[in-house]
Amino acid sequence: MTDRLPPLTALRAFEAAARHLSFARAADELNVTPAALSFQIKSLEEHLGVAVFRRLNRAVELTEEGELLAPGVSDGFGALQSAWRAVKRRLDSATLTVTAGPAFTAKWLAPRLFSFAREYPEIELRFSAGLRLVDFARDDVDVAIRFGQDFDDALYSRTLIDEWVAPMMAPELAAKVKVISDLRNQTLLHQEDIGFLKPPVNWNRYFAAAGVDAIDEHGPRFSQADHAVDAALASGGVVLGRLSLTESYLRDGRLVMPVKRALPTGASYRVVCPKGHETRPQVARFIEWVVREMEGMELSAQALEFLPVTVDD
Repeated sequence: MTDRLPPLTALRAFEAAARHLSFARAADELNVTPAALSFQIKSLEEHLGVAVFRRLNRAVELTEEGELLAPGVSDGFGALQSAWRAVKRRLDSATLTVTAGPAFTAKWLAPRLFSFAREYPEIELRFSAGLRLVDFARDDVDVAIRFGQDFDDALYSRTLIDEWVAPMMAPELAAKVKVISDLRNQTLLHQEDIGFLKPPVNWNRYFAAAGVDAIDEHGPRFSQADHAVDAALASGGVVLGRLSLTESYLRDGRLVMPVKRALPTGASYRVVCPKGHETRPQVARFIEWVVREMEGMELSAQALEFLPVTVDD
């Protein structure tokens, strides 16, 4: 038996048939006749010197040798597809796929799309909102914007903004708040999507840092920060607003900060991509654009007093 591999068409036929456990469905997927697919698998078996399928009356099943072969063949085709997509993406300077968290996409990125499109009309920008970790070798994504405290050193990474939170509310509610302790009489809006931060960023942490007694954790809870911001905009309560998600509302006065004391989160937004990809024309233009759009946001912090962050739990 030789170590020389069988033809790629035979391996592809085997991979599809092993995945479906059906010659008919595999043939349909590959757009060939069942007889042609059966011929390719027979060719692979002759090349290997052993059967990889047991032919039953109306079904097939893998032999022990087929079970041993299938995972490697599947992984091999997956690696080929990933490599092919990576090269095609590198050659494509007309499209750019960006992924970011749902809240950041809704409140910061999407509203600014017109700015990027106006500046770079030759680039088609595509969004993929999600919190799942990106596998740049597998996923059709060029750039990710991520929020957190730890980032992969194997990737190119550039900090966009160090995030902080502060009480924010609609102007009509803010008139009742003169000092931090007044916030305890308001409906507190809770965001559970930042529960992974250490130390935690929540109302009890904020009050403790300000020297105000802790409170019962009353008030509505939201799995996404943008929903909590929407509730605050609708005068539903006071939110520990993140600058990145509220900057436009603070600028137009729909939200205000009744007390000018903010709590650092210890987390930041960063733009990340595989090392070396940051020089690709459309990636470089996007990074330059997003950094420029972020400039000036930190000016919102100039009139703030930052509360101390202590790790005591």
